[in-house]
Amino acid sequence: MQKRMGEAVARVARKVNETVENKTDSLDLANCKLIAFPVGIYKAMRSVTEGIHCISLANNELKSLTSRFVTTFSQLRELNLAGNYLHRLPEEVTSLLHLRAIDLSRNRFRRFPEPLTTVAGLETINLEENEITEVPVEKLAAMASLRSLNLRANPVGPEVRLLVRPLVPFDLLLSPEEPVPKA
Repeated sequence: MQKRMGEAVARVARKVNETVENKTDSLDLANCKLIAFPVGIYKAMRSVTEGIHCISLANNELKSLTSRFVTTFSQLRELNLAGNYLHRLPEEVTSLLHLRAIDLSRNRFRRFPEPLTTVAGLETINLEENEITEVPVEKLAAMASLRSLNLRANPVGPEVRLLVRPLVPFDLLLSPEEPVPKA
């Protein structure tokens, strides 16, 4: 157990060092068994945070994202948080003025993360395989840059399906409707 944990820590450190040394614009910490974003990374990356445009924290065990993460990586264009245990986003996500794509698929959202509706440049939102039943249709329809919203494998109600189609100027991906069982 400790050996595996040590290997995971070493892998994270290696990836952070590669990003800092090579001054790349992305940080890939996918599949690192993270339960939280490591606080030490903020200090290790302080010289390059403004240049980070893409972060993947996919397939970890994150239960939350902190406001510090969002404000530190304020220049993000892409954020991949798929395959975690997230159920909400911090309000500070509204400050991600450059964010174009966010992947929140395979998490635990029960409600649509409404702070996303105020991120003006957001083009793609992936919320596939969550537990979302209600969607802020009017707010989404007002998002001028939104091109694609993936809500497949969510228990959105039929009223959402009826409301959404005429209102949204973007691609809306929903799972096929289940046939109503006959009694």
